[in-house]
Amino acid sequence: MAVVGFLGTGIMGAPMARHLCRAGHAVRAWNRSPDKAAALASDGATPAADPQAAVRGADAVLCMLSSGPVCDEVLLGPGGVLAAMRPGALLVVMSSIPVDTAQRQAQAAAAAGILWIDAPVSGGEKGAVAGTLAIMAGGSPEAFARAEPLLSAMGRPTHVGPAGCGQLAKLANQAIVASTIVTVAEAMTFVARGGADPAKVREALLGGFADSTILKQHALRMIARDFAPGGPAKYQVKDTGTALAHAASLGLTLPVLSLVDELFGQLCAHGDGDLDHSAVIREIERRNGAAAG
Repeated sequence: MAVVGFLGTGIMGAPMARHLCRAGHAVRAWNRSPDKAAALASDGATPAADPQAAVRGADAVLCMLSSGPVCDEVLLGPGGVLAAMRPGALLVVMSSIPVDTAQRQAQAAAAAGILWIDAPVSGGEKGAVAGTLAIMAGGSPEAFARAEPLLSAMGRPTHVGPAGCGQLAKLANQAIVASTIVTVAEAMTFVARGGADPAKVREALLGGFADSTILKQHALRMIARDFAPGGPAKYQVKDTGTALAHAASLGLTLPVLSLVDELFGQLCAHGDGDLDHSAVIREIERRNGAAAG
């Protein structure tokens, strides 16, 4: 059993923290909206009044906050988490943040004698609830060995390289996800305009080379016009923008992702940023003169 501080118990973080509780770990949960952390008490977690209380004396701290700036504020700011952790403890940042932010945080952790891993996830809310998340981990082999038992309670961890490489792998994942969602949205719009039944076309494509998790799950959302957020579009465009910025720093041009980023940006500009990222079909329809329902 490990004493684990868990920071950020929202849509993804709450079920992840529950899996740690079920694995027998002593979890101290903190969230900026205290009611979300308090809801985990029935699962065995101890709600913490502030981040420092969650991490003080903990063996490991897992961070599932919303963005790089928020992580910086909570981890590195005045009175931040890093200063409250004991030397030799493990800090696992599972938020999706820029690669250079991850590397800078890793350097700050090393200076404080803290082991550090960046371990962003893929699988969405369903994967978090089921405990089947794909977890991409960057950091030293020693830090990964310490983190692996905790991460395995939430999904399938893979060590992909040194600090920052977990975020790099997540950006690659997000590029594939975002591009595939747009392609599926175009395909559904295409067959509907051509007179076919989108639901039947989706059914016909399952099991073929066009099959994917996106076709299985998100095409259904598009057909049903069910855009309740699992992965909000505003977070998708955050990730595509981050990926493009990092690609530019490497001297790369990614033409497909650039167009995908533009489409999600316009979706958000039209007021749909809080909808699920499958709602990008609304933007495809707008560009084709159709009313976005």
